[in-house]
Amino acid sequence: MKALDEVRREVWREAYSEALQLAKEHPRGKGRPKADDAESAMVKAAKAKAEEIKNSAYALGKAPEHLTENQQAKVAMIAENNKRLYRAYRMKEMLRLLLKVRDVDEAAAELKRWLWWTSHSRIKAFRELYLKIKRHRGHILNAIRLRMSNARIEATNNKIKLIVRKAYGFRNIQNMLDMVYLVCSDLKVPLPNRKPKAAQSA
Repeated sequence: MKALDEVRREVWREAYSEALQLAKEHPRGKGRPKADDAESAMVKAAKAKAEEIKNSAYALGKAPEHLTENQQAKVAMIAENNKRLYRAYRMKEMLRLLLKVRDVDEAAAELKRWLWWTSHSRIKAFRELYLKIKRHRGHILNAIRLRMSNARIEATNNKIKLIVRKAYGFRNIQNMLDMVYLVCSDLKVPLPNRKPKAAQSA
C-alpha cells in the first residue's frame, strides 16, 4: 500500500502541475466566466482531475468488492485517465489476492508472475518493493504454507508503543512496565468494593 500511495502522490503532483500550467497559459479575466468558455472549462477539468487523484487514496487502498459507488467511479476514472497509477493499483491487488492463496505451489507460481510483472513495470516505488519481496520470497511462501503471520506480535508491539507514549511523565520505569503487564497480559486486578464475577453469578 505504501508503494501504491507513493505512485498516487507522484501522479497527483504531475496532474496538479499540469493544471497550474494550463491556468497560467489561459488566465481568467475579471468576472464570472461564460458558460461556453472552452478554456475555462479545460482548466476546471484539469483541476478536478488532480483533485480526484488526490482524494483517491482510500478507494485505491480498499478491496474492489468493498468499494462504494463513488469509490468505484474514482477507480474507473483512474483506469481511463492514468494507466501508470491503475497499473500500480492492479499490482497491489494481485499481491493482496496472492497472500490469500492456500496452495503453496499456486502461490509460488503467482508470486513468480507478480515479481516478473513488477520488475518490468518501470515504476520506481514498485521496483523497490520487488527487491524487498524477492529477498523475502521464501519467508512469504512459508507463511502461506504454515498459515502463520506476525500480526499478533505487531499488534502487541503497537500497544507497547502507545503505552510508552502515555508513560511520559511517569516517575520511574517500573510504573511503565507495570502498565505494559496490565494491558498486554491476562492479569485480572480485583477492584475494591467489587465482587468477583463468579460470586455475582452465584
